Amino acid sequence: MENDKIKEHVKKGYGKIAKFSNLSNSISFKSGCCNPDAIVNSVSKKSGYSQKELTSAPSGSNLGLGCGNPTALASIKKGETILDLGSGAGFDSFLAAKETGETGKVIGVDITPEMIEKAKLNAQKGNYKNVEFIEGDIENLPIADNSIDLVISNCVINLSNQKEQVFKEIYRVLKPGGRMMISDIVRSKELPKTITESVVGHIACLAGSIQKDIYIDIIKKAGFVDINIENESTFPIGLLLTDPIAASFINISNTTHEKVKNISNSIASVSIRAYKK
Repeated sequence: MENDKIKEHVKKGYGKIAKFSNLSNSISFKSGCCNPDAIVNSVSKKSGYSQKELTSAPSGSNLGLGCGNPTALASIKKGETILDLGSGAGFDSFLAAKETGETGKVIGVDITPEMIEKAKLNAQKGNYKNVEFIEGDIENLPIADNSIDLVISNCVINLSNQKEQVFKEIYRVLKPGGRMMISDIVRSKELPKTITESVVGHIACLAGSIQKDIYIDIIKKAGFVDINIENESTFPIGLLLTDPIAASFINISNTTHEKVKNISNSIASVSIRAYKK
């Protein structure tokens, strides 16, 4: 699928997610099995977030779209300037903002206008003064050269089929000695064409995944050093079944439980740290 088409589908798909989450937040649910907040918290805990983190950010900022917890692994220092790629409704940005403090700053960049709008409203709701959200493309960041101490990203880079360009942009905006801490999806073998050629497969962070060694090689070619996988885990089948986007794909494609299990065994969540020279 061509890159421009992927971007358009991603924007539309995540725009719908932002709108749906607004609708869900306006409805009162009595049963935990039907409560979208309960589902989101369940998915997020499986991705590595603590209960304290889940309750510390503004309600509605966590949409359960991550595959790791890069902020917890980033060793954020007070006063740092942090860039969050694919910031969504702002959850990771808000967690990072608490760590960098009033003397620091967090900039969230997202390609989806509805997500940016939602993140800004969440920032107002939580009275965050050190967070800014900008609409932009991670392949062409609206950020100055050598201006960022830390880049974080959570299950977003897989959405681009121009990953080499994404990592070149990360390298460009980082200060000398700056670092990135990203969580993303990689795969160990080829996935079915029903996934790789599917719009929903891309939105569900599956179709755009690549093999781990290729992913690491792309990071190296961008110029990064001291590349280290901080955390790696097979993607739990339960996460595929409870994640709303992945579950949507499974329902639409009539994928059997056995095929879901095979898909789960073929993909992994990795958290990677690397430094700019």
